[in-house]
Amino acid sequence: MDARTTGIVAYITLIGLIIALVAGDKDGARFHVNQALVIFLFGLLGVIPCVGQIWMIFIFVCWIMGLIAAINEEEKPVPLIGGITLIK
Repeated sequence: MDARTTGIVAYITLIGLIIALVAGDKDGARFHVNQALVIFLFGLLGVIPCVGQIWMIFIFVCWIMGLIAAINEEEKPVPLIGGITLIK
């Protein structure tokens, strides 16, 4: 897969993220794979009662922003959690 396809697949589902990590263009899409992983991990905080529902709305907006950036082949970090780097 090329970098654009890998970035888009990383945002789709957890399985897509795993596929992007294993079979995708690791160098070209590293930014979007990292962003998708951070969004997924912070999305796990949505299980917190009351506050988690508001948090999940924020995570959903971040997910949409990341997906649009991957489609447009831009490297724009998502707000608040976009500066976290897990994959180097």
